Amino acid sequence: MIIDAENLIAGRLGTFVAKKALMGEKVDIVNAEKAVIVGKKEDILGRYKQKYDRRTFFKGPYTPKMPDRLLRRLIRGMLPYEKARGKEAFKRIMCWIGVPDKFKNENIEKLDRVNVTKTKNIRYLSIKDICKYLGGRYGG
Repeated sequence: MIIDAENLIAGRLGTFVAKKALMGEKVDIVNAEKAVIVGKKEDILGRYKQKYDRRTFFKGPYTPKMPDRLLRRLIRGMLPYEKARGKEAFKRIMCWIGVPDKFKNENIEKLDRVNVTKTKNIRYLSIKDICKYLGGRYGG
């Protein structure tokens, strides 16, 4: 299953993907940088900055600064990662920046029920903007 994450709410996308992966399905998410997190800009950036500043340089916890890795880490929190079936499910999930060439001719699904433009929320921030704020080197 290939999902286009453009304008999709990251939390709702994550729960959907986690359930599919736990059932044994391989899931690829393209356009990971265009997924959004709903809320006020100051609150979202403050929460991620606090999480980033909490780390110690050698011991972590490490916060990813690339959009695909940040979304994948967000999805990992929705899996029973400490157990064997959660680790196997996490291996079946891959996130991509943009649309890779191997998925150009494939059928890419769009999930309309988790699209932010279909809801009443007008305050949201893309994952790409969060990563740029944290100092990620993503330039696209």
